[in-house]
Amino acid sequence: MDYLGSIQVLTACKDAAGIAGNIFAFGLFLSPVPTFRRIIRNGSTEQFSWLPYIYALLNCLITAWYGLPMISTDNLLVTTVNSVGGVFQLVYIAIFIVHAEKNQKLRMLGLLLSVFVVFAAIAVGSLLMSNFEVRHLTVGFLSCAALVSMFASPLFIINLVIRTKSVEFMPFHLSLCTFLMSTSFLLYGLFNFDPFVYVPNGIGTVLATIQLFLFWYYTKPSTRDSTEPLIISYSGSNA
Repeated sequence: MDYLGSIQVLTACKDAAGIAGNIFAFGLFLSPVPTFRRIIRNGSTEQFSWLPYIYALLNCLITAWYGLPMISTDNLLVTTVNSVGGVFQLVYIAIFIVHAEKNQKLRMLGLLLSVFVVFAAIAVGSLLMSNFEVRHLTVGFLSCAALVSMFASPLFIINLVIRTKSVEFMPFHLSLCTFLMSTSFLLYGLFNFDPFVYVPNGIGTVLATIQLFLFWYYTKPSTRDSTEPLIISYSGSNA
């Protein structure tokens, strides 16, 4: 009876962490909205890069596939959050394509097609693997690698903040949402005993913690006068 009770508590904790992670992820998915409002208003993509959204789409597709029952055990909340994320990325990419110059449209469409081809190859290839454990490990390593590289991308921003002693290009809400989402899925992976979930999200939690610390350090009263105009300027440029 105690064993069954422990399993039920563990399952409840896992589900709670997964649901929380799905909720916090919306903060990340919605963070580019000011940028795309500006693109739509000006009718131009200006100097904004579309590559992060192409890469994020591939990451969402692979990780959503990993969460399905034929690939891993009891990871549907991983699939839901990445499915929603994939839809957001597709919408952002579509806006880019509509407002991009003709030569850029062709490059974007070509790369978007490549993303779907790569994902299809991964999906079909994994389904051809008759052994569940081999299928799980193969897609798991691909998903983990994609997540780690995505969470490692803020390293450039962290380095920039340290060099410039300014948090201008590191919005607080983005760092906070990353921390909350990563921590939630770190716990989710631990409760589900899934290293392909808790390892990359553990890395994401550490990096997001560093970002929050830097935000606190460089916006202390002693430095606030020099950083507040930069933050206001950044917010205004994306409105």
